[in-house]
Amino acid sequence: MSIEDIILEARETILQCDQARAVGLAERTLAEGYDPVEVISAGFSYGIREMGELFGRGEVFLPQLIMSSEVMKAAVKILDAAIVQSGVAQYKGIFVIATVEGDVHDIGKGIVISLLKTQGIQVHDMGRDVSVVKIIEKALEVKADIIGTSALLTTTLMSQKKLEDELRKNGLREQFKTMVGGAPATQRWADRIGADAYAEDAAEAVTKALLLLKRT
Repeated sequence: MSIEDIILEARETILQCDQARAVGLAERTLAEGYDPVEVISAGFSYGIREMGELFGRGEVFLPQLIMSSEVMKAAVKILDAAIVQSGVAQYKGIFVIATVEGDVHDIGKGIVISLLKTQGIQVHDMGRDVSVVKIIEKALEVKADIIGTSALLTTTLMSQKKLEDELRKNGLREQFKTMVGGAPATQRWADRIGADAYAEDAAEAVTKALLLLKRT
């Protein structure tokens, strides 16, 4: 099986929400000595982006999008572990990411995480419904370069402002770069609260993160 075949099949497993097949393909990638980063980037991550586009056009429904995200997580977990264990990962920076308190949506965040990892960024995913205090504690613990927060509801958007306020209040604002994202977030919102960057989608999040890391 060629690398091209593996990449195409990886995309198919995401679109077909076939977790067993995706996991088997990840294991085969390692067994046959192919580059796990390439398979994540061109295969699984490409597939989840395509699924997101299908969802945006109304061609698939939310349950399918959630299932495909879980398939990707299961496969990428195997490949990520191999990358770290092999010692080939040369991290460009450390990124702490979380969905803010009161918000339990994380599909988009999962895509961002996968793409960040393909670019050599070490990601600490704190999950969903995470308080500002815990986010800051984690950032200090791992010596993060960037803190990224996602808010998918207008009612939870203020947590992004609270993070900025708490960092300034505790004299930590210059220690970290901050990024915001999520459906109700905008560049205007980022400017208003003092965040360093806003990303509209996963691809832009990677571009902005790499730019911020060059400034650290």
